[in-house]
Amino acid sequence: MSVPTIVTVVGSGIMGPGIGAVLAAAGAQVRIYDISEAAVAAAETAYDKALGVVEQLSGPSGAPDAVFTTDIAVALEGTELVIEAVPERIEIKRSVLAQIEELVSDDTVVATNTSGIPISTMAETMRVPGRFVGMHWSNPPHLIPMIEVIPGAATDQAVTDRMMAIVRAIGYEPVLEKEIAGFVENRVLYAIMRECLSLVEQGIVTQEDLDTCVRWGIGYKLAVVGPMRLLDMAGLDTYRNVSSYLNAELDSSAGVPEMIERMTADGRLGMKSGDGLYEYGEGDVAATRGRITSGLLEVRKVLSGLERV
Repeated sequence: MSVPTIVTVVGSGIMGPGIGAVLAAAGAQVRIYDISEAAVAAAETAYDKALGVVEQLSGPSGAPDAVFTTDIAVALEGTELVIEAVPERIEIKRSVLAQIEELVSDDTVVATNTSGIPISTMAETMRVPGRFVGMHWSNPPHLIPMIEVIPGAATDQAVTDRMMAIVRAIGYEPVLEKEIAGFVENRVLYAIMRECLSLVEQGIVTQEDLDTCVRWGIGYKLAVVGPMRLLDMAGLDTYRNVSSYLNAELDSSAGVPEMIERMTADGRLGMKSGDGLYEYGEGDVAATRGRITSGLLEVRKVLSGLERV
C-alpha cells in the first residue's frame, strides 16, 4: 500500500512537525493544524528543520509544500489519514476526536500518537471506533524509524493492516502490539529510568558516570542486538543464574522517584527550563540538542547499512 495522498496532523506540539516532515518526504500532502497562530508559526519553523534532517538521510525529497492552518476544516478537507497529537489529557483528546469525526468521511483512518492512554478508552466516545488506531511515534519522530501500532478493542482488522502498510511505505519499522499501559517502548524505557534514578539517588554512581555506563554498555549493544537476541548471545543459563539473585535487588518502587518530585516542584524541568539533572548555560540547550541530532543521524546511517540481527 502506498503513502496516503493527504495526511493531517492535528496538534503540532513537540512531535507534530517531525511527523509531518517524514510523511511529506514520503510523498504525502501534509497539513498541520493547531489552535493558535503562534503554535502554527512555531510548527512551520520546526517542520522546516525536521525536513532538512530527513533529507540529510535520504537526499532531496521533492516534498510538496505543507499547509499550516488554524482552521481545522481546511486541515481535514479530503484527508485520508488523521494523526491526533494533542496534549496527553483524555478529555482534550476526546473533544478533538469528536471535532475530527464531524469533518471527515467514515472511511478516513484516525490515528492517535498518544504515548500511553488506552486506545479502547479513547474510542469509547467515537462515532466510528472501528477506524481508530494507535500510531505511536518515538521522539524525535523524524529520526527514530520505528512506530508502535496499537489497535483497540473496536479497531477493524483492515485498519490495523492498513496502518502497518503505511508505516512500511514511509520506510519505517512497524511494531504491532496489544494494548497495555504505556505501550512496549515506554514500559522498557521507564523500567530502565527507574533503576538508573535509584542508583543515582543511592549514591552508587554519579549521573555522569551512569550516562557513560549506559551509553557504552547496554546502549551500544542494544543499538545492534535487541534484548531477546542478546539473551541468546549471552546464554539463557547465564541469565537464569544472574537473575535468580539480582532481580530481587532491582528497584521495584511504584511511585515517582523522590529526586524527580523535588526537582519538578522547584521548576527544574530539564532542557525546557534550562536546569534539571544537568545545568545549561546560555546557548547550551541548542548546542546539546544539535549534538544529539547529529549523533542520531550518524548512528541511524550506520544501523541502516547493517543486516538485521
